[in-house]
Amino acid sequence: MATKASNVVASALNMIGVRYRWGGNTPDSGLDCSGFVRYVYQNTLGFTLPRRAVDMSRVGEKIIKVTDLKPGDLVFFNTMRRTFSHVGIYIGDNKFVHSPSTGNNIRVDALNNRYWEKRYTGARRIEALLAG
Repeated sequence: MATKASNVVASALNMIGVRYRWGGNTPDSGLDCSGFVRYVYQNTLGFTLPRRAVDMSRVGEKIIKVTDLKPGDLVFFNTMRRTFSHVGIYIGDNKFVHSPSTGNNIRVDALNNRYWEKRYTGARRIEALLAG
């Protein structure tokens, strides 16, 4: 598991600086939050996640406590008055990588940053990471 998770994290970190684009599906055109997460999982593990954050929030195993998060887990936030409107990839050390919003690039943020902490709505662990 650690190898697959570390590959996901490395792949996600390699995307830092790619521009945000709503509905974007490739690094060349830009990526929105779910497009970024989907791209990383597809290209790293060959695992296809749903396109929307809300649909991703139903995949895999629910993680109850933030202290149980492991690298590669999906972390969800309420950024648009919808419970699962934003998604990122947990990378360890209380940090996650994500494609934040229009005008921004993919970057790392801390979960305990006041903005994200207030909006955190849960996390999921994907079966593709758990298997082998």
